[in-house]
Amino acid sequence: MGRIAKKALDLAETSGIQLRLVPDLHQGVAWRNPNECIDRFPATLPQRRALGGISLLVKRGTDILISGLTLLLLLPLLLVISIAIKLDSTGPVLYSSERLGKKGQVFRCFKFRSMICDADKHRAEIMHLNERDGVLFKVSNDPRTTKVGRILRRYSIDELPQFVNVLRGDMSIVGPRPALAGEVRNYKATHLRRFDVIPGITGLWQVQARQDPSFDSYISLDLSYIDNWSIWLDLKIIMRTISVVLSGTGS
Repeated sequence: MGRIAKKALDLAETSGIQLRLVPDLHQGVAWRNPNECIDRFPATLPQRRALGGISLLVKRGTDILISGLTLLLLLPLLLVISIAIKLDSTGPVLYSSERLGKKGQVFRCFKFRSMICDADKHRAEIMHLNERDGVLFKVSNDPRTTKVGRILRRYSIDELPQFVNVLRGDMSIVGPRPALAGEVRNYKATHLRRFDVIPGITGLWQVQARQDPSFDSYISLDLSYIDNWSIWLDLKIIMRTISVVLSGTGS
């Protein structure tokens, strides 16, 4: 019954409906819920735990500190990578694409270019090779990837420019991955809660189920992160991300 109650809460939130539940039916749905009576029956008003003002300031401050130091310390490496990309193939060093951030705000997400210049135009040609389900897309041996790009993607080095997105406030270091507009068109109403927070470079899904092809798992872990967020959880995800990156299990 707990799962049904959670689903009902998700639907109510996305529809702007205030939901009340009988206490026995709301296990695991919320924290610190206010109680009231409807006629003579006890009821609770389920509420998601939201990030408070101080928590948001701490998270934002941590993002600025870590991303600023990372870009400064890795500047020589970033220059070497840029030169390698230019020597390997024609085209710009950086690749940017429109993504949806908090509350559906559109922004340009930056990455080191790891594919040929017109890779997006050839995506339809390799859709039959997709290894993920739902709206996700991944091809391990993507023929559009350059020689340098394979190394960058294996160790997730291609995502280093996203620390610039963090400094700009478009992204956080930890959070749900920023979604492509084309993906969101296929979302269900309950999936839209991913946009309640700023998207991140890494997240719970990346460290727990990176190779899992399931879209349901992808969404479930994102929502679990949102409902259970804490600075300590962010730090644990960052430490596990370092381990995952060094293992070279990137796409």
